[in-house]
Amino acid sequence: MIETFEDLEVWRVCRELRRDLSALIRRFPPEERFRLADQILRASRSVTNNIAEGFGRYHFQENIRFCRQSRGSLYELMDHLSVAYDEGYIEESEFGAYRLRILEAIKLLNGYIRYLRARKSALEGRRANQQITNQRVTNNEVSHALPQEA
Repeated sequence: MIETFEDLEVWRVCRELRRDLSALIRRFPPEERFRLADQILRASRSVTNNIAEGFGRYHFQENIRFCRQSRGSLYELMDHLSVAYDEGYIEESEFGAYRLRILEAIKLLNGYIRYLRARKSALEGRRANQQITNQRVTNNEVSHALPQEA
């Protein structure tokens, strides 16, 4: 059962990715500390932060919006890592492994977004059915309250 954002598989996977990226950037040259390393750190934190914040929102659409922000940050991470590879800070194999992990996280996030959309649609369908039922009850009450012709 999912009680908090920490129970979400997508958050757990992205958290592990964030931890590993934090360790990776410690190997970057000092001149990248406040440039590329900082951008990688911020983007990786943004992924998990937005999943958590979206989970705390009341409406499905808000949660979906925050998940989309997370997805954008995952793509941003992929680009930052390509820069790290191009600059010679990481090996091709390391870049490839991180790229695959990011793509897997995107797949999980897309699945979570699909789930949220389905829940939203189901809720909207129940609301529409309830409105129809309420309208029928109201119409029926009105017709019984009207004087009947003899």
